[in-house]
Amino acid sequence: MTTTLLRTADELHARTRVGRRAVVMTMGALHEGHATLVRTARELAGPDGEVVVTVFVNPLQFGAGEDLDRYPRTLDADLKIAEDAGADAVFAPSVDEVYPGGEPQVRISAGPMGERLEGTSRPGHFDGMLTVVAKLLHLTRPDIALYGQKDAQQLALIRRMVRDLNFGVEIVGVPTVREDDGLALSSRNRYLSPQERRTALALSLALFAGRDRHAAQEALRARAREVPATHARAEALSALGESRAAADAHAVAKALPGAPSAVRAAARLILDDASRLDPPLALDYLALVDPSDFTEIEDDFVGEAVLAVAARVGTTRLIDNIPLTFGAAS
Repeated sequence: MTTTLLRTADELHARTRVGRRAVVMTMGALHEGHATLVRTARELAGPDGEVVVTVFVNPLQFGAGEDLDRYPRTLDADLKIAEDAGADAVFAPSVDEVYPGGEPQVRISAGPMGERLEGTSRPGHFDGMLTVVAKLLHLTRPDIALYGQKDAQQLALIRRMVRDLNFGVEIVGVPTVREDDGLALSSRNRYLSPQERRTALALSLALFAGRDRHAAQEALRARAREVPATHARAEALSALGESRAAADAHAVAKALPGAPSAVRAAARLILDDASRLDPPLALDYLALVDPSDFTEIEDDFVGEAVLAVAARVGTTRLIDNIPLTFGAAS
């Protein structure tokens, strides 16, 4: 199969559509993470459907001093990756094609969620992102659009926009793809020197430390639920030498259901150590948030959460996150 390169919306609209169209939106510089998105899109579209990959470096998403000019543009390599992953077409419009009248006067506002975390560090970024996503959804007219979970706040905002503004498209999140050593795949990884890359591993190591602490806390709580706090049961456990373990489990379950504070603390230790490396890691934020609005969760929180981190290593800014589920209180 040969992937067709399209430069204008008219060329895209002229294509005959039979099955479902699945769209993967990118800013180019494709890597294995993008290829995974395309392969997933191919599965969802089916053999009779169509997969379109958009390649567009959106100037509205870059603030003052950010890397718009040096953002990698590798269209020939992108075409090959998209083709190998099963894309039918690559839509790579010019800035004039997407914004024919210059920068748009009417834009999508990301609202309060867009002002938190990434929005604090990059003011206006999410307004620009949602504006171009809305335009590309209109231009490509997909049935399904796929986005990586590595950009968790972006994905949450796109879901919210589609729901709030009644876009007729299904949004699918695809899990983060990582290098063998755990570093999340990113187009910006190519900017890292070997020494900087070693420091950058602290992002994923911190998330994994938080995940491990979360798993331990949940295991203790699960055990506590299985150990009735009765005198007879306590005597039986004491005879088996397990009274201390049972008491510890009950204390954890009653004091801090899920223990989000402990999760944050475990991740923070790794990041603090990385701040003393050479070169150092400069932490932007570490947050444990509710994915519905990206506000910090409390220690009595129950449900889905996102542990997210952003930091600079040298001149390169990186983000990462993992999902966690906090169980019901006992």
